[in-house]
Amino acid sequence: MSIYTATIRWTRKDDGDFTKGQYSRAHEWEFDGGVTVPASPSPHVVPAPWSDLNAVDPEEAFVASLSSCHMLFFIDFARRAGLIVDGYTDEAEGVLEKRGDGKMAMTRVLLRPRVLWGGGMTPDGATVADLHHRAHEACFIANSVNTEVTIQQ
Repeated sequence: MSIYTATIRWTRKDDGDFTKGQYSRAHEWEFDGGVTVPASPSPHVVPAPWSDLNAVDPEEAFVASLSSCHMLFFIDFARRAGLIVDGYTDEAEGVLEKRGDGKMAMTRVLLRPRVLWGGGMTPDGATVADLHHRAHEACFIANSVNTEVTIQQ
């Protein structure tokens, strides 16, 4: 078992009428390595000026978390298969929408990984598909959610 922590900090600023919902939701995420990330609700959920367009929102972080977990497993499985990965880019996209029960949820995440192979080797499509399948099956984050995760090659 492993335990992971994050400290989330928000302090009310004197920038509006709190009782009317006129307050900044900007806050910080602090992680165990000392990294602090500016965070905010999505401007699609809470409009400016009460959200911060330059901060990471939970929905973006959710998509990034799925993509990052998938990438880390993919690269390791490629290494174990004797392949060399020189670069990996994923322009991942998540969809927040109302489910059948009326609740809002991240219902789908599309991963769009583009892999730059090294060592003069480019695996065939079946090998790459297998690596993605294995990465998806192993990803802790994907195994923790009901969200449909699709990998577009």
